[in-house]
Amino acid sequence: MFSFCRKAAAAFLCLVSGHAVCQSTQPGLSGMAPSKWITFRNTHSPGKVYNFANAGPKTYTYEEYFVRAWLPVVHAKNVTVLLGPNYRTEQFESKSAGENPIRSMAGWNLRSYGLDLNSFVRLDSALWVVATSHFNKSGNSSELSLKDIPLNYTVSAALLRKKSVDKEIGAGIMVNQSYKMIILPVFIFNYNFSSHSGIEMMLPKRVAWRQNLSRNDIIYLRGESVTRTYYTNPSALPSPSVYRRVDVDLGMSYNRRLGDWAGVELSVGYRKNITTKLVEGALPVRPSGLAMTLDFYLQVPRLKRKH
Repeated sequence: MFSFCRKAAAAFLCLVSGHAVCQSTQPGLSGMAPSKWITFRNTHSPGKVYNFANAGPKTYTYEEYFVRAWLPVVHAKNVTVLLGPNYRTEQFESKSAGENPIRSMAGWNLRSYGLDLNSFVRLDSALWVVATSHFNKSGNSSELSLKDIPLNYTVSAALLRKKSVDKEIGAGIMVNQSYKMIILPVFIFNYNFSSHSGIEMMLPKRVAWRQNLSRNDIIYLRGESVTRTYYTNPSALPSPSVYRRVDVDLGMSYNRRLGDWAGVELSVGYRKNITTKLVEGALPVRPSGLAMTLDFYLQVPRLKRKH
């Protein structure tokens, strides 16, 4: 999230100010993928196997649809604030014969209503504070109403310094409250080895090697964490239970910019499951496997300044 907040804020600053040399005065390195102003995403991950006490092993395909739009809220000389409403819906599509023990998780019943609030504060010409926050209510809509779902949130802040036109480094802290509270350090390092390649790192979220094939074509070799938490209540208990998983996506992404207004990104690789908490009595047999994600996005519009 830090990486996108930085690029999106820089893009909005350039848009509003009309500067042609924003790359030298804003964070972000040349060659990075364009900012995703509005994103439409589909993820498909087949072959997930879980064993149930009364039903035996069952195979599922995991699917997800996601949409988000970024809106500028505050723009001042040294401060930019962006608001990002988003929506996600997921399902476990059964691929096995017989009764489905988690049929309430099919039919796109897993839903998340979220809001991102990101800010970008310039301290001097090469130093910024980047703060991000994400709030959501995520749960099984067939079992819980929105008001019965607890609020999840992640807040983080980092100090980011641009050491040169080809290098920036930062550090900070992240606090997450979903299944339980987690506090983690944040480390940012972006470096261009040449005009055609570089490394982009935001730990613990993402690390990627970037190869620019052309102005419009980028290939990434990347590793990225994927965490999902949904509240469920299959037994209608007074307090909801939690479905939670933590994965790491390892693979390749191809980003194709379509002029100055849109783009597509295709990611294919291996999704390694780190931990899974599904429902009571369900044991993961094969929670890892192939994952494919397709993004279609609109870039931040570029307006020509009148002279």
